[in-house]
Amino acid sequence: MLLELHIRNFAIIHDLRLQFHPGLNVLTGETGAGKSIIVDALGLLLGDRALTEWVRAGAERAEIEATFRLFGPEAIPETPASPAGSTGNGAHPPGDELAQELLDLLAREGLDDPAQPHLLTLSREVRLSGRNIARVNGRAVSLQILSEIANRLVDIHGQGEHLSLLRPRSHVHLLDRYAGLLPLRRQLAEKVRELRAVRAELQRLRQDARTVAQRLDMLAFQVEEITNAALEPGEDEALEAERRRLGNAEALLQLAQAAQAILDQGGGEIPGAIDLVSDAVGRLERLARIDPTMAATADLSQSLLEQLQELARELQDYGEGLEFNPARLAEVEDRLELIHNLKRKYGDSIPEILAFGEAAQAELAELSNWEARTEELEGQEEALLRAIGALAGELSQRRQEAGEAMARQVEAELAELRMAHARFQVAIHQREDPSGAHLPDGRRVAFDSTGADRVEFTISANPGEPLKPLAKVASGGETSRLMLALKGVLAQADATPTLIFDEIDQGIGGRVGAVVGEKLWRLTGQGRQSGAVRHQVICITHLPQLAAFGDQHLSVGKHTFHEEGQVRTGTQVRPLAGEERVAELMQMLGATSDAGRRSVEEMLEEVARVKEEGRSTVEG
Repeated sequence: MLLELHIRNFAIIHDLRLQFHPGLNVLTGETGAGKSIIVDALGLLLGDRALTEWVRAGAERAEIEATFRLFGPEAIPETPASPAGSTGNGAHPPGDELAQELLDLLAREGLDDPAQPHLLTLSREVRLSGRNIARVNGRAVSLQILSEIANRLVDIHGQGEHLSLLRPRSHVHLLDRYAGLLPLRRQLAEKVRELRAVRAELQRLRQDARTVAQRLDMLAFQVEEITNAALEPGEDEALEAERRRLGNAEALLQLAQAAQAILDQGGGEIPGAIDLVSDAVGRLERLARIDPTMAATADLSQSLLEQLQELARELQDYGEGLEFNPARLAEVEDRLELIHNLKRKYGDSIPEILAFGEAAQAELAELSNWEARTEELEGQEEALLRAIGALAGELSQRRQEAGEAMARQVEAELAELRMAHARFQVAIHQREDPSGAHLPDGRRVAFDSTGADRVEFTISANPGEPLKPLAKVASGGETSRLMLALKGVLAQADATPTLIFDEIDQGIGGRVGAVVGEKLWRLTGQGRQSGAVRHQVICITHLPQLAAFGDQHLSVGKHTFHEEGQVRTGTQVRPLAGEERVAELMQMLGATSDAGRRSVEEMLEEVARVKEEGRSTVEG
């Protein structure tokens, strides 16, 4: 429900903060005082076009902020899957379901407020520069996100832009809520999701035969090329090392022989390093025999001599192992070239090439079996189309029955609103489609996740007139009463928590005004059977008979004030009670005498009696 609305520098409103009652709120006042401007401000939160003309003269920006309560602050509502809070027929209460949907949406967009999860703040700012900013819980969002959230919270019946009942696409949802068909529809939606997955795979497989053949040839070539290469991880590194040795064999041999000669032979008159060290070892051994403290040094020299001898042998073996083999060098280079080409086509390393080959082999096996897989998927598609058709057929039959019951209820409501000759009908149509779902009667029809029906509410306001779509009914008193009748019947199905009626009394007399007032009050869930959705209703009216039913009465008027040395005009709103409310209703009635006062007092007493009887019915 809408807790508070704060409007700053919008049209003639300077700074206005309104708190709303959870029941029926009525706004009254003279024409031009700013009542409809308040509704226009809310319209900006619903996505209306932001015009710079809305910015109050002398201000840089207009700001509108609304705070909503999604649920009681004591706990987060149960999820739709939970049995807690469910209705008697197993369906989750629309209000709780809506709250959970909004919580999920806020979390998904990163807009939730863990500190106050039960509250939601929407705001919009319009600047003279033409820029406008939308925010949810203080965070900037796109206008689409703001509108998506706000339109789930508020339904405005004014010019009709935001009235969900005028949107034919919403009619099937309202009818299904009314008839308690959402669980059955969820079953159908699940089958439709399965069918879409099957059809997506079929579409992938049902490619042009030439394309499939070309793909098979390419995959077969790739798999054969990689398989025939018989690659081993690390093979390329080992081959690179071997190529370096083969390509430099002569230089390597010369270096190894030269080093060995220095160790074994020396040069000219200079003996080899081994001979020199051997001579030194002999001298140290004699020294150690004389001075035992040098024994360790003599041992060290012996160890060094042995290492030099081992080094000389290794150099000799290395040199003997080197070979001048141009044929092997050519083989290594050819192998490296093969690996290089495979890397260029299939991956940067041998493991990547092998992984590519495995994936190609898997796809080759799948495509080689594509005909069998296609037949299997076609069988699944046919089975799902029949399952969807069976569910859609059951939904359609139950919608027909519910539509007839709804029509009778709406016509009864209209009769109470002095439209006894009006006819209402829920039109349900299907479109044949040769590739659609199989209905039980053998027909094939188009479908989506809601079923095979196209639902639209139609109305004939006067005798002899044909039924017309609801969206094409002329505006005026008849439209207002029709919307009210529909709201009354669909109150338990419509999850929109806040309903706003801007001058719903257009074309309605005082006698009908009392009936309208009672019906608006009953939309709040008061005086209805247990289990009905409780709506918050805000109504702008000129009829005292309607205003008398308000749980909160707000008077909208103009006032003057000084601002920067100028006299300015603005809008102010005062809650009325007691004598002030009686005086306001007398003024609306055009009564100034004691008899007029008694009429107002009697009207309020009658309203109190009706409300008390309604509450007693609920308690009973």
